[in-house]
Amino acid sequence: MHVRVKICGINTSEAARTASSSGADAVGFIFAFPDSPRCVGVDDACEIAGHLDPFVTRVAVFRHPDVAAVSKVLSTFRPDIVQCEASDELLATAAGRAAFLPVFHDGEDLADRADRFAAESRAKPAILLEASGVGGRGIAPDWLRAAEVAKSTNLILAGGLTPDNVAGAIRAVRPAGVDVSSGVESAPGIKDPDLIAAFITAVRTVEKTLDPRLETTP
Repeated sequence: MHVRVKICGINTSEAARTASSSGADAVGFIFAFPDSPRCVGVDDACEIAGHLDPFVTRVAVFRHPDVAAVSKVLSTFRPDIVQCEASDELLATAAGRAAFLPVFHDGEDLADRADRFAAESRAKPAILLEASGVGGRGIAPDWLRAAEVAKSTNLILAGGLTPDNVAGAIRAVRPAGVDVSSGVESAPGIKDPDLIAAFITAVRTVEKTLDPRLETTP
């Protein structure tokens, strides 16, 4: 079972090179995210992305953006994926230009929301799951609820993950992927190369122990 790893909040060339050389599947560039120390401008993101292996997926991350902001990033940065809370307008903006990864927030009705979303999709959909409320705070969603949702979606687990707990999270949830930002930082917005490498090593180690018969991804 291959668990995809996304290192989010990349804002320097060094962090991009470390994520790429350590084996990250994807990196996230945060745009239009109020008050985040991890935000990057479009021009800086283009320069930083040049230090990535060409097979690393580039994800443009937003929080409730306006369509103009997304359109600018799509035109200039040209990400592979746009990640934010879904709306019909944003889905239409991204259509044909990038894949869309909707952000779900944890809550007691999570399974119902995920089931409705899966029922409307032609294939097993991908979603990113954060804690309830506002994401980006290093808080984990409920892993038991996440495990149920992972049965019907390609779930990317985010929030509160670190090199020390990611193996346990993967065993408990069986996600298609994991997403980390503050858990691999030495200070807010400052990625630590050793923590990035340790996080990815922990994922690659635990994935070898998982029974492929229980794999949740297609």
